Amino acid sequence: MLDFFYERFVLLLSSLNIQYKRYFFNKVDFNDKLIVILGARGVGKTTFLLQYLKEINLPLNKKLYISADSIKMSNLSLFELAKEFSAKGGKVLAIDEIHKYPDFARQLKEIYDFLDIKVLISGSSALRLEHAKDDLSRRAVLYKVNGLSFREFLELKVGKQFKSIPLEEILKNHVEIAYNILKSIKPLEHFKEYLQYGFYPFYFENPNTYYKKLEETINVVVESDLPLIYKIEPKNIIKLKKLIKLICFPEPYELNLSKLAQKIEINRHTLYRYIEYLNSGNILTSLKPNVKGDAIFTKPEKIYLNNTNLNYCYCEERKIGTIRETFVVSQLKNLYNLSYPKKGDLLVNNQYLIEIGGKNKNYSKIGNNGYLLTDDIEVGYDRKIPLWLIGFIY
Repeated sequence: MLDFFYERFVLLLSSLNIQYKRYFFNKVDFNDKLIVILGARGVGKTTFLLQYLKEINLPLNKKLYISADSIKMSNLSLFELAKEFSAKGGKVLAIDEIHKYPDFARQLKEIYDFLDIKVLISGSSALRLEHAKDDLSRRAVLYKVNGLSFREFLELKVGKQFKSIPLEEILKNHVEIAYNILKSIKPLEHFKEYLQYGFYPFYFENPNTYYKKLEETINVVVESDLPLIYKIEPKNIIKLKKLIKLICFPEPYELNLSKLAQKIEINRHTLYRYIEYLNSGNILTSLKPNVKGDAIFTKPEKIYLNNTNLNYCYCEERKIGTIRETFVVSQLKNLYNLSYPKKGDLLVNNQYLIEIGGKNKNYSKIGNNGYLLTDDIEVGYDRKIPLWLIGFIY
């Protein structure tokens, strides 16, 4: 049973020539027994698993990579496969695309409870382990990963290394931080390229076919991953695609959910669910007021595409204000709690009020209580911070 998977694993490992490690490689505690990496397609989850297996100091026969969407897995028991691997001395098992395997939660629970092996799994960002009936969330240590930050893009682009900087430190010391970065690079020289192309690592494989691959990646999420996880009927997939396209047209602050529901020919409750599905699939990002209650049925005040690359890929017309806000939200959303404030553009951790705009933006909307994130400047002053610097948070 294992021969086929070992052969594929060795071929994959021998062909792996990616040296760059994403930000989350150093965030994972590899001492845990069950590690889960969730994220959008194309952000480097498979590469992460293979890099770890290649680096770990174990003989090849004691580590193994399998993909749960392999045809060979369609009639195999995940537990029995892991049991055989363990019986033959296996120590570390990596399972990719776990959301493609039926009843994965129960089988992973059995592997965790009865076998003495370490398991790393990756899956769609839409996966809800905390709701699994076998309560896998108590056993698994979960990491949610994002696409390339502007900092990571620069490292790949120019071959230099830059430290990640928490938002709190940027807000306090942004002038000195920007000054030190500018000693070795001109961020604005590369910023527009990042906004258009830099969120997914596969841009560096072939820039000429990037948007084609990006569309194919999103299609797999909408046509395969989300319907599988949320039991969406095939006839409704086209409505998800329409929703993605319609987000291009209004400004985030001009959102009219009633009209949006009418155009897609669904009711408001179904629209809220579809928005939540696309949020979980890392295609959309909703900004909601900071209120308690059912998150799904809280009216979003703003809806963005998940990252600026999607704006350039899907939208014929793009407003620079939307691009700027989308960039900030995409860099912050996995690390901070974001909500829609009564004034300004963004409230971070219910503490930091943010206004986003061009270099002539002033404090009129936020007064003395917030910060300006300003485009087209290299260095800021006081509470006026360069927009590009937010891309150094992770």
